Amino acid sequence: MRLSTIAALVSISACGFHPLYAPNGSTNAVLKQIYVNIIPNRNGQLLREALQERLDGTGDGGEKHYELSVKLSYAGENVGIQPDTSSSRTRFVSTANWSLHKPGLIGTKITSATARSVDGTNVIDEQFFYSELQSEAIQHRMADNLADQIVQELAMYFRAHPNA
Repeated sequence: MRLSTIAALVSISACGFHPLYAPNGSTNAVLKQIYVNIIPNRNGQLLREALQERLDGTGDGGEKHYELSVKLSYAGENVGIQPDTSSSRTRFVSTANWSLHKPGLIGTKITSATARSVDGTNVIDEQFFYSELQSEAIQHRMADNLADQIVQELAMYFRAHPNA
């Protein structure tokens, strides 16, 4: 078992595979240099916190060479419409249009993309407390999902453009 694991790791490294988030890798060092601008509303706060955690988990407040701006939209729609026109399910869609630029050079975009997350919940009659807890959990999951997508895109960009 141990020998097969070692053989697999050697074969992966031989084909040119390198971990995107190596602990002391150059990609992590660049990601720590990104400042996340304020994102309005509660969903924006959750997304900003998730991004900050992923980009600079140490929180050492080092010098920032890039600014990340995010425009976030969040919407819910009723699906699973019943014969009495009530809904049995709500689907939430969150879209984050983001761009990375150098501080003070607004309009000089380095890279940009869009991240999207979809989640949902069942509607249970007269369960207000449950629905509030579900809504909060969905907002956190969607923020985490969007943050993962954005950070992965940023890491891939800096891997492809080390001198950006």
